[in-house]
Amino acid sequence: MKNKNELAKKYIKDIKSADVWSVFKIIADFVKGFDDLGELGPTVTIFGSARTHKRDPYYKKAQKLSSMLGGEGFNVMTGGGPGIMEAANRGAHKHEDIESIGLNIDLPFEQTTNPYTTKELSFDYFFSRKVMLVKYSMAYVIFPGGYGTLDELFEALTLIQTRKVTGVKVFVVGVDFYKPLVEFIENKLYKEEMISLEDVHMIHLTDDLDSIVNEIKESLLEQIRILEEVGLGDTSYCKSLLDFSVKKHMKNRDI
Repeated sequence: MKNKNELAKKYIKDIKSADVWSVFKIIADFVKGFDDLGELGPTVTIFGSARTHKRDPYYKKAQKLSSMLGGEGFNVMTGGGPGIMEAANRGAHKHEDIESIGLNIDLPFEQTTNPYTTKELSFDYFFSRKVMLVKYSMAYVIFPGGYGTLDELFEALTLIQTRKVTGVKVFVVGVDFYKPLVEFIENKLYKEEMISLEDVHMIHLTDDLDSIVNEIKESLLEQIRILEEVGLGDTSYCKSLLDFSVKKHMKNRDI
């Protein structure tokens, strides 16, 4: 209770503080993220509940998927906390040639940093943290979660729908868990013309981890092509994808 009260006081102080100081803190969040994440290379962000226990099947699936991605050379990024985030960082952590990234945030409960990150950043604001979780990723994987996870799912879908990000796929793991939500999207949002059929197809609902890894691998060249088409071929991010693609090609030839 004491920690909650202290954090509540901190947030009230932030709200009451001068707007100009808030602007500086927001800028600091973005500068920190851009500096540390801008040249990561191919990265997959995994979202999911902070409350998932180690014995939960989805914890084990998240750990397995991130290990598979790490084995293919992809960095894995999460919100840095416990639960599904810990599982994903844990699976990636054993691969020495990739980064297991955690982007943490100060919360009055739940959010403690998990010990399986190789690169860790802490943010003051949810929105700046969320920008970093999606900006430098070539795919988003959504495991079961609560309000925060659903917020991240629909944020990702909105960014793709409005073409703010292109070539990025959204994989939703947990057919039993998410099927009612997908049915609502199909039977309500689509049928009542709130979204298009193309918007419905943005969601890849599956429990097949091999399929997810293979689709992410196949989308790499497509993302490079899109970046070059829109004039971003000279950016450090595009160059990092190209470098990764060349290295993978040479490795496969050696094999």
